[in-house]
Amino acid sequence: MRPRPRSFTSNRLIAFLTASALSTAALSVWPSGARASSQTAPFAGHVGLTRATSTPAFPTPVQAPQRAPNILLILIDDAGFAVSSAFGGAARTPNIERFAAEGVRYNRFHTTAICSPTRAALLTGRNHHQVGFGNLQDLAAGFPAYDTVWNPQTASIARILQTDGYSTAAFGKWHNTPKWEISPAGPFTHWPTGLGFDHFYGYMAGTDDQWEPHLYNDTTSIPAPGTPDQGYHLTPDLVNRAVAWVDDHDAAAANRPYFLYFATGAVHMPHQVPKAWIERNKGRFDSGWDRYREEAFTRQKALGVVPQDAKLTPRPAGLPAWDSLPQDQRRLYARQMEVYSAFMEETDAEIGRLVDTLRKRPGGDNLLIFYIIGDNGGSAEGGIEGTIVNETSKLGGAPEGLQVQLANIDKLGGPDVANNYAAGWAWATTTPFKWVKQVASHFGGTRNPLVVDWPGHTTESGRVRSQFAHVNDIAPTILDVIGKTLPKDIAGVEQIPFEGHSLKATFSDPNAPETHTEQYFEIFGNRAIYKDGWVAAAKRNYDPWNLSTALNHVFGDNPDNDRWELYHVAEDFSEANDLAGSDPKRLEALKAEFTREGLRNNVFPLVPLPIGAPTISDPHQNSFTYEPDVSGLPQNVLPNTVGPAHTLRTEIAKPSPTGSGVILAEGGRLGGWVLYEKDHHLVFENNAFGQHRDTISSSGALAATVHELGFSFTPDKPPTAALPLARRAADGTIRLLADGQEIAHGAVHLYPSVMASYSETFDIGQDRGSQVSRDPAARKPFDGSLGQTHITLP
Repeated sequence: MRPRPRSFTSNRLIAFLTASALSTAALSVWPSGARASSQTAPFAGHVGLTRATSTPAFPTPVQAPQRAPNILLILIDDAGFAVSSAFGGAARTPNIERFAAEGVRYNRFHTTAICSPTRAALLTGRNHHQVGFGNLQDLAAGFPAYDTVWNPQTASIARILQTDGYSTAAFGKWHNTPKWEISPAGPFTHWPTGLGFDHFYGYMAGTDDQWEPHLYNDTTSIPAPGTPDQGYHLTPDLVNRAVAWVDDHDAAAANRPYFLYFATGAVHMPHQVPKAWIERNKGRFDSGWDRYREEAFTRQKALGVVPQDAKLTPRPAGLPAWDSLPQDQRRLYARQMEVYSAFMEETDAEIGRLVDTLRKRPGGDNLLIFYIIGDNGGSAEGGIEGTIVNETSKLGGAPEGLQVQLANIDKLGGPDVANNYAAGWAWATTTPFKWVKQVASHFGGTRNPLVVDWPGHTTESGRVRSQFAHVNDIAPTILDVIGKTLPKDIAGVEQIPFEGHSLKATFSDPNAPETHTEQYFEIFGNRAIYKDGWVAAAKRNYDPWNLSTALNHVFGDNPDNDRWELYHVAEDFSEANDLAGSDPKRLEALKAEFTREGLRNNVFPLVPLPIGAPTISDPHQNSFTYEPDVSGLPQNVLPNTVGPAHTLRTEIAKPSPTGSGVILAEGGRLGGWVLYEKDHHLVFENNAFGQHRDTISSSGALAATVHELGFSFTPDKPPTAALPLARRAADGTIRLLADGQEIAHGAVHLYPSVMASYSETFDIGQDRGSQVSRDPAARKPFDGSLGQTHITLP
């Protein structure tokens, strides 16, 4: 006889139904934007007084259009027009060549000339000033076009695609959140996950260490998955994470298309890449940047990405001729370019791996790829000689110069330096154009390659597309591809129209009419306007490779004094012939048009001062207290200790039984400081940009009854006021303190150099991220118990 089934009690039935409902909900969660439209629809059922007289109905989830493609948007960082072999460059990029051979190449595609603004325009389809990114995230100013607060009237393409049934994710560099909102406290409205991405994995700053990056999983700071010694490198990790996200997505919702934004840290400085890739490039750049441009120009004409009648523009007066350089300089500079080229080649291989893997997944036969090779022209911010520290550090007093670099030549590309190439290479990689990154007035700053590959939809691959295009065209193109239009409002916020135009017609027709017939450009007051085949351009009077003087000119000089140039770019591809003198009437008309467009897009005032931005803490506060269990705190939430006198004290709740371990630390391998115990002695180490170290230690052992340990810093000279990004580390005296009494003191050079270490944090009881010190005692957590930490400013 079969056992009688156990009956459900009413409570167990309710529990079962509740669990089932929760499980179903977990499987059918939709992005808030997508759900919002269905929540406003009338209830399709009927509510009666009883279940018998009622009819249930659920909101209908948003469905993507039939055969809507999966979309992969790839953005490379700091790669000029002539980097990739697909556009005549020397970096061997067979995967870009493959995608171009399958799809189509665009040789008149434009960015904004610098990173945050390009990304804002790319992801919204609007002009960067309309989004709030007239400038870098790091240089916010108090005007709507420059405050770096993403305008909700310019929803991202990810947010729009959510409303059309897409899953969305972003990997890599972000750089579009206000600096004062990047902290454990948020708010997170302007993080990727607040702006339309279901998932984010990457870093929030403009650049980061490629060996030991400072990563976020959605909005949570996480340690890097590995170390340089273990073979970890960021680009392969980003590919692995992107593939894993797609696999998770497909396991749950393979019938739902995805939008994947993949923005590499490569090839922005630091140029860091595994040694094997560097060795493959050895000796390839010994002939220098002048020859590079000549050879790249010849290849570009052979490939058809530059017209046969184009002219190669001359070297700017401030850059040296390669043949004029001493042998040591040529040896160093050639090695710099070997590393950069290696970085690009590794990136190409990893992106090839990403694409090949996605094509093997469900929906891989319907994968639409937008591949933008650079968010601006080559970066000259390494200066005339290049550098082994990050660009901000140069402004902060970091040691630089030829001899310092030569002493580190064998470390280039590795984790101990943050190298950038000499400005001559930035100019070479923008062949055949004038100028480089930052210079929005000329194509050397704004002209970047675009490749679109969508099997079955991109045809006549051998013919280069030469319609004028801009990064703000990508979002409208995506919506055109899936048969949708920009919603009138999103989550109740009325949307302003796209500024970009769809490129879809060019996928299959090389002769499709040009639809983007007018576009203004402006960064740091460098400005231009394109209209119907003509460009009027005004460059500021500064050299983009000299950051220390550039800031003074950018924010000090009157833009009204800038000289305007005129080019007929429909016939003069490289802006080689200035016609300002021969056609002044046309020039004046275009200048007036720039003013009209500038007023319409809130471009004015030009170059507003980046001062007065919000801070998380009270700017007048001079005393700060932190509990011992706080996670690593980013520098932007800390009081400014770069320059002024200050004191740090930590309460000792329970002394270390071993007399060793980190008490406080800030910064990392490339610059910072650490206070620690070693053999029951108190030790302070200052790491000045990874190039100089000062160590101060107490002569006697610490008392077992000590209740507080810390240090104070007194600068040799009073600090001087400086713009953001221009604070300078200082020489001075460190005094070690035990229970408020000095127990040792010593001189330190260039303290604190924490600005060198990207997003390294302030840590209590350990040194998170890369390690400030090489001393084993300064690399292990404190094994006693700590109380509160106090920072005091005058």
